[in-house]
Amino acid sequence: MTELTIALDAMGGDQGPGIVVTALERALSSFTHVHFILVGDEAVLTPLLQRYPKVAASSRVSLQHASQVVAMDDKPSAVLRAKPDSSMRGVLELVHNGTAQGCVSAGNTGALMAMSYLTLKTLPGVLRPALVASLPQQDGGQSLLLDLGANPTCDAETLCQFAVMGSVMAQQVNKQAQPRVALLNMGREDLKGHDVVKHAAQLLKASTHVNYIGFVEGNDLFSSTADVIVCDGFTGNIALKSCEGLAELLYDNLRKSFSGHFFTKLVAKLLFRRHRKSWQWLNPDQYNGASLLGLRGVVMKSHGNASANAYFSAISHAIDEAAADLPSLIHDRIEDALLERVTDQRD
Repeated sequence: MTELTIALDAMGGDQGPGIVVTALERALSSFTHVHFILVGDEAVLTPLLQRYPKVAASSRVSLQHASQVVAMDDKPSAVLRAKPDSSMRGVLELVHNGTAQGCVSAGNTGALMAMSYLTLKTLPGVLRPALVASLPQQDGGQSLLLDLGANPTCDAETLCQFAVMGSVMAQQVNKQAQPRVALLNMGREDLKGHDVVKHAAQLLKASTHVNYIGFVEGNDLFSSTADVIVCDGFTGNIALKSCEGLAELLYDNLRKSFSGHFFTKLVAKLLFRRHRKSWQWLNPDQYNGASLLGLRGVVMKSHGNASANAYFSAISHAIDEAAADLPSLIHDRIEDALLERVTDQRD
């Protein structure tokens, strides 16, 4: 595999740079072909790295100073004007100038989207970038859900482009030869939904660039019915956060129920050990990392409160996308889809 370089925003997120460096230490062992650039305040990172001798001594890790940090409550417009030397801007500039093939940040989502759009720009022909993440499926696989909030409202053309981009990602990253693409709707019947989603369905039915299977509902998100689920950012963001809230509620209730009597604790521990492999696919850490598709570079958004294991997953996803050269593949497929639309309109 060709050597890659991934830039890491060391200062972004709620947990601080310690999480990033801990994840980096694991990534160095797991990806021996990858170089990493830590971007952040040298005064903070230099003493921190002394506690991680493997990272500090590695020839595959370099440090780039950034004097500013994007806070989680900063307004995107203010960040663009007032923080040109932030660690977030630094990783994006490394991707823009070709020094890095991808970047990861756990920082302010709105600022990252705005700064990515300004720094990298969208691919030719792409109307809008989309935020996409993986969801666990009943069969143990994964599906992709997009958009997750980059575009609160979308027209039918934009939804179709999301379908194309998601399909390319499912093929190249999830290794699904003919990913099943669906539109998230209030029902499966053709008559259900508003005009935009109905129009998008007609366009996707006519397209040869996606394997469109129709509408799916909210209760299909984890059912293995579709490999790519497309919606506008308003719907997708609510759907994802509702799922996250339910997962937290279930986990919290299970933890409380197993933290009482000694015998209950023992049974729970034995059950977990016995079925650990079958439950591992539900571990949310492995799904951490939402990609901004449609840009001229790989940008991975980690959850702001991610653990080191979860941040490592985001690094892994960024490496997979960079290794596949996902932006170039999306560009080619979007170009073909646009040519198909022009030809159909002429006919």
